[in-house]
Order: sequence, then C-alpha cells, then structure tokens
Amino acid sequence: MMMTGMHTVVDIFCVGCGSILGWKYEYAHEKAQKYKEGKFILERYKILGPDGSNYMGGQEAQAIGSDADDA
Repeated sequence: MMMTGMHTVVDIFCVGCGSILGWKYEYAHEKAQKYKEGKFILERYKILGPDGSNYMGGQEAQAIGSDADDA
C-alpha cells in the first residue's frame, strides 16, 4: 500500500553490491493509477556516478558534459 493506493512493485537493485536503488510499478490496483504500470522510480541519492562520486542530475550534469563546450 502506497500513499496513492495499492500497487504491486518489484525492487530494482545493483548487481554489484545488492543495494536496493528503487522500484518498478508492475500493477496498479486502481484504475486512476494504471498510467504508472511499467514505470520505475530510482532514488537519486543511492546512485553513484562512474567515478564513485554522487550522482548529479539535472542541468548541472548537462552543463558539465555538454557537447556545446567542445564546439
């Protein structure tokens, strides 16, 4: 049971360390929540970048690695 109603979810985990990183909506029991089926939630603070640093999403990540800097 979640705040938005009853859902069947499965955990998404890291194959390297086994940490649970989020979940995927398998089935929404309420008609109004069916749009969530097949979608997933990742907890950003649990994900590390390729160099082991904290994940940085949004505009900061795009600005740092943008192709515009190379032009």
